[in-house]
Amino acid sequence: MSGPLPLGPGGAEQDALALRLADDRTLALRVADQHTLTLVLPGHAARRDAVDRLAAALADRIAPAVHPYEVAALLESEGLTGEAIREKYGHADLFSLASALYQCVPRAYPEPPRGPDPWRPDHLRCALRGLLFALPGLAYALAGRLLPSDGTVRALVVAGLVSWAWNQALGHRAYLRLAVGRREAGRTLARGAPLGAVAAALSGAALAGPGATAAAVAVQSAYLAAAGVLLVLGRERLLLAALAPVTVGGAALLWWEPGTVLRAGLPLLSLLGAVAAAGWAVRAARRAPAAPGATRAPLWPSLPYGLFGLAAGSLVFLAGRHHPWAVIVLTLSMGPAEWLLYRYRGLSTAALRSTRTPAGFRARSAAVLTGCLMAYLGPLVPAALLVDAEPVALLLLAAVLWVSLLLQAFGIAWPPAALCLTAAMLTAAVTLTGAPPGAVVLPLSCGAAVLALGAVAVRRLGRPAAHG
Repeated sequence: MSGPLPLGPGGAEQDALALRLADDRTLALRVADQHTLTLVLPGHAARRDAVDRLAAALADRIAPAVHPYEVAALLESEGLTGEAIREKYGHADLFSLASALYQCVPRAYPEPPRGPDPWRPDHLRCALRGLLFALPGLAYALAGRLLPSDGTVRALVVAGLVSWAWNQALGHRAYLRLAVGRREAGRTLARGAPLGAVAAALSGAALAGPGATAAAVAVQSAYLAAAGVLLVLGRERLLLAALAPVTVGGAALLWWEPGTVLRAGLPLLSLLGAVAAAGWAVRAARRAPAAPGATRAPLWPSLPYGLFGLAAGSLVFLAGRHHPWAVIVLTLSMGPAEWLLYRYRGLSTAALRSTRTPAGFRARSAAVLTGCLMAYLGPLVPAALLVDAEPVALLLLAAVLWVSLLLQAFGIAWPPAALCLTAAMLTAAVTLTGAPPGAVVLPLSCGAAVLALGAVAVRRLGRPAAHG
């Protein structure tokens, strides 16, 4: 038995009984449609019209029904009595009328109401994070002339690359622990951030030796470690407050010479503020309740994120060797880039709800990816022209970074790490040796990388399971 028997009045047996009771004086033929003939008693035309009017009035509530019993419940809720059903609509009972209405109204199942977008971006937070990536550059404008020219840039770059790689891996590991509990994330940052600062400072000092350059390397490494902690724990406003001395001093350079004491003191003041804020944030996180059953996470999953940080830093440094302002443009664009990462996820979730086939979703996903990427790259064209940078190289590098970050947001870490590291190594080898194709090696490497990354993104993110 696959369903209930039609035991209610109004079934096929009722029609057969009606035919037996009809005689030659009362029997009439009525054409229901072009395919069927229905036997109707004289005087029932008005009742049939009443049924049609009732169907039209209740069509929006009858259409989603999956069984005539649902229509019967609806009619009961409307207060229809047995006498009204027989006299006005010409049906023997409630079930007969419900069956007629169910057959009369086509099925239509409306989409459920859309809920709030779970990936709606925080506009202020994204803008603030982009600003926080750029403001530390004012420290170099303040203290740069106090440092020796020989070997300083090289030491700062090497230490910066080590910090980028370490902080990317540490940030990934801390976010994993943050999903377990805030206390676990605080413990991870309390152990990892100081180690990263020491490793970066030693790597830079090994090239510069003791002196002012080594001190600058130590300040840079400590600040990057503290800033990484605050960004992971969502304390952007504390970091902005810590950068206030550098911001004010850097802005004052436009019309005022602060002198040696302020040029050295303001960056140190911002460093102390950032370290103090990071220490307070970690301490607050470690006071949170411990997560039950928390275990130690393996280190291996964070490795590709560290390699990507090393590759991304190398590509940005290579791009800034001849166009330093291009690095500023890229840094400021990280806020809109993060905003568009959220928009991609929100638009992809909406596409998942509106498409019916895997092929349709793949096409919609590719269109969303293209639209978000173009929205990110579009404003970079006038920005590159404004700072007299090469637009093609800047756009290709920005595309590599954005698509890589998008893949990492979905847990796809090794393809962007491998492709970006290959592009960075090829570009560095050609640039340092002066081999052909010379200056065009950066756009060529980034162009090849972005094509490969785009293919990975379309293939991997075009699956509905990636957005589940």
